[in-house]
Amino acid sequence: MILQISSGSGPAECEFAVGKFVETLKRELSDVEIISEAKAKYAGCYKSVVIFTEADVSHLTGTVKWVSQSPFRPKHKRKNWFIDISIFDETAETDFSDDVVRFQTFRSGGPGGQNVNKVETGVRAIHVPTGISVTSTEARTQHLNKKIALNRLGGILAQQNIDAANLAKQAMWLQHYALERGNPVRTYAGMDFLERTTP
Repeated sequence: MILQISSGSGPAECEFAVGKFVETLKRELSDVEIISEAKAKYAGCYKSVVIFTEADVSHLTGTVKWVSQSPFRPKHKRKNWFIDISIFDETAETDFSDDVVRFQTFRSGGPGGQNVNKVETGVRAIHVPTGISVTSTEARTQHLNKKIALNRLGGILAQQNIDAANLAKQAMWLQHYALERGNPVRTYAGMDFLERTTP
């Protein structure tokens, strides 16, 4: 699972809570892998951190509350700080191995010398999982047309993978500003970031 821990547009205290929560997850889970992090002004503070884990962490989706005096503004009256926890699906890249591409040959018209309309030099490459197909008829041989078709198909699928990854990044960025305060899934207290049994 891909988990984004975000301070939203909250102040430094929320950014501090992000760092503390990531440390907590590292203790709780054995396989936390940090994918990306947006560091904030102070050491140990983050605007957001994106992690990957094999564990089921769906129960963490929502708001985490931290109750503490500000470590940056001791005279500040506010003691409740909130961070957002969101889960995103992994962006699955489109498979482009040989066993998922089917080829069809056909007679091609146009330039090509004596082979035109006599042998099947035209090639259609079909990516079976998506149904995307491309053709090539410009080369004189079936072998060259197959290579051209594969290159075209590869380019289309590569662009699809890029587009899917960009959409996932946009969704994460939008979620960064969607922090909802109240009804926390977990509550922590104090500078030691100790979990409270009740919110």
